[in-house]
Amino acid sequence: MWLGLAFLSALLLGFYDVSKKVALKDNAVIPVLLLNTVFETLIFSPFILDSIFSFGWFSGGAFDTTACQSGVSMPLWRAHLLLVAKSAIVLSSWICGYMGLKHLPITIVGPINSTRPVLVLLGAMLIFGERLNLWQWTGVLLAIVSVFLLGRSSRREKIDFTHNRWVAMVALSTILGAVSGLYDRFLMRQLSPMFVQSWYVFYQMLMMSAVLFLLWFPNRRNSTPFHWNWAIVLISLFISLADVCYLTALKDPSAMISVISLIRRGSVVVSFLFGAMLFHEKNLRAKAFDLFLILLGMLFIWIGSR
Repeated sequence: MWLGLAFLSALLLGFYDVSKKVALKDNAVIPVLLLNTVFETLIFSPFILDSIFSFGWFSGGAFDTTACQSGVSMPLWRAHLLLVAKSAIVLSSWICGYMGLKHLPITIVGPINSTRPVLVLLGAMLIFGERLNLWQWTGVLLAIVSVFLLGRSSRREKIDFTHNRWVAMVALSTILGAVSGLYDRFLMRQLSPMFVQSWYVFYQMLMMSAVLFLLWFPNRRNSTPFHWNWAIVLISLFISLADVCYLTALKDPSAMISVISLIRRGSVVVSFLFGAMLFHEKNLRAKAFDLFLILLGMLFIWIGSR
């Protein structure tokens, strides 16, 4: 069950990445990100209301809004504090990722993001005591080599991996995303998926509102102007569905964060195909080989994690 949800989450993430690329074309990043959190909060508002007033709309089902997992006792204020921390981590990753995606081809951003499972796997070794076997080590090395080759092929588009700040932003986004994945595994041992999902997007909206009014709004005339794009709604829809599938899968006691993170990076296939067909990006043959190496590395990690 959790594997199927992980694959569905990966498909939805691919369409989420494409929607981001469309929405950010000649558009201001911060307002797009704020609207994304606003629409997500609206989507999950029934669950937030049910959590506050205990209406019982979703009690006992897969969408139960009870704060803690069965058998776990925790003060409600501590649960919300944990979600504030999650919101800050995810939002920082999003801001870096959106900035990078706006200025880089999606066929470069996708493969960089696809290395996140390697970081999650290494983090799982250090934090949760997991150990890599030969298959997993082979996958890690293939992923590292593929990123090196991607850096070489990107120079044909005058993008230098070592001195390009947008590449650095995407890399930082990937690292923060890996931290978020490991933190999610910690949260799912204590809190229920829908409680986490609904409240953390609400806290994200509050944080993004502060970022917009304190940082972007006073300097808006000196930055890229904002214009409405219906792809912004699609961003919220796809990421909401992808996250519900992801957290529900992660709730399963037999689920492995390293494998789920790996499968979710399969979204790069969707973004790569749209980068070729919709955005007509360049140097696809070399990037396709780099992507193949990354996916091969992910396959080795998956085999070794079974």
